[in-house]
This record gives sequence, structure tokens and C-alpha cells, in this order.
Amino acid sequence: MVRHRSEWPSVEELVMCTVTKVFAQGAFVSMDEYGGKEGMVHLSEVASGWIKNIRDHVRENQKVVCKVLAVDPKRQHVDLSIRRVKDSERRWKAQRVKLNQRAEKLLEIAANKLGKTLDQAYEEIGFGLQERFGDLHSAMEAAAKDSGSIAGIADEAWAKAISEVARSSIQSLSFRVTGYVILSSLAPDGVEIIKSAMINARDSVRDENTNVELYYVGAPRYRIEVTAPSYKAAENGMQRAVELMIEAVNKSGGKGEFQRAE
Repeated sequence: MVRHRSEWPSVEELVMCTVTKVFAQGAFVSMDEYGGKEGMVHLSEVASGWIKNIRDHVRENQKVVCKVLAVDPKRQHVDLSIRRVKDSERRWKAQRVKLNQRAEKLLEIAANKLGKTLDQAYEEIGFGLQERFGDLHSAMEAAAKDSGSIAGIADEAWAKAISEVARSSIQSLSFRVTGYVILSSLAPDGVEIIKSAMINARDSVRDENTNVELYYVGAPRYRIEVTAPSYKAAENGMQRAVELMIEAVNKSGGKGEFQRAE
């Protein structure tokens, strides 16, 4: 598993875990990305609603994505939640874990080019890349586009080796989020009001990095799809577009609401 310089995760961070023990009041897990450090998921954080049998929801050796609720390094204790992780976040995290494992392999290849080990690579440049770009794969994406983006983190030899490896292997990703907007208007020109609200919202949010598409499903329901370089940017773009549409329709006496796609 890709390593971190930080010994402990941050509150609100999503972490990949392995369930090690299930008991009546919750489950213990090992945090894969933090050297197998132990965390606990209380029964109330396993799933929403009343839980008759905890083993219907988690089992030993199961991989789960958890959200960090609290960290106490002195007590060596981390509180985690499974139920607070959205399906879209779970998919995103699983994808990032795979991509960062791949990026670590590329870092090792770059190290081999320089006659160095993976441990040396982390100490000399890997941790620095994580700090600047958030994770290794994002750093590799940046290096593939522009070797200058990693300047200042390591010497010229490292920058050249990583850029060469990244260009030959890394492809930029895009993240897509979807949902449904319910828009209705009883005004004589209600159709035009809704159409105008959708077009204005789409054009306001679209830019060189974010794409917004709107599709008619069946009145008064419309599907919205937003694609961006990161999950957060896509979520923010969808939220902004939805707010603009609903605001415009409401001002004209209509109604609007949002439903997230399953």
C-alpha cells in the first residue's frame, strides 16, 4: 500500500481499511495506508438505521472505505465511520487507491533509472510530491503535462526521470457526477423559463476544465451530468449549476428540487 509521511490520518479524510474484528458494539479495522494502524467503527457508524446483526453489514477481512471522525495519537486511537461515506466517495477512494499504487510503481521505475531504491525515492521526492499535489498519481499527472511542475521538490535528475516515466504511462482522468433536477412552472411561458434557466446555468459553470450536460428525461425531470478533473470540482460544479437553475425558476414563480442519482 502506498505510504504517507504523516503517521496519522486527518479528520474527515477517507481511508481504505481492512476489517480485523467484528463484535457486538462495532468493528476494529486496520488502516491500509497508515501502516495497518488500528481504528474503530462504533456500531452506530456501521450503517444507517437499526442494525439487527452487525455481520450483515461487515465481516472480517472485508475492505471498507471509512471516514475519519477523530484522531488521538496519544491514545493510539482513531474513530471511523462507514455509514457517512457516500457511494460516490467510496468509488472515488477505491479508484484513487488503485491509481496511487500504479503511481508508486512508476516512482520505483524512476528510482531504478537513477540507481536508487523506492525507500530513497520516497525520502528524496515522493513525500514532497504528496505534500504539493495531494497524492502520487496527481503528481505524476502534473509531471506528464509539464516537468516544471515538480521543480523545487527535487533535483534535475529526479525531475527528468519522473517526467519521462509519467509521460509514457499516465493519462489524465476525469470524474463524472450525475443527478436529476425537477423543474416546473405554471407560467404561460414556463417552458421557455425552464429552458433559459438550464442554458444559463450550464454556460455559467462550463469552463475549460468542467463540462456540464443536461438531458430531458420526462417533464418535469431533467438529468444533469458534470465532468471535471477531480471529484470535488465535479461536485462543486453540479451544486452550482443546480442552484442557478432552481433560483431562476423560483424567481419566476415555479418550483425546483434536486435528486442525486443512485
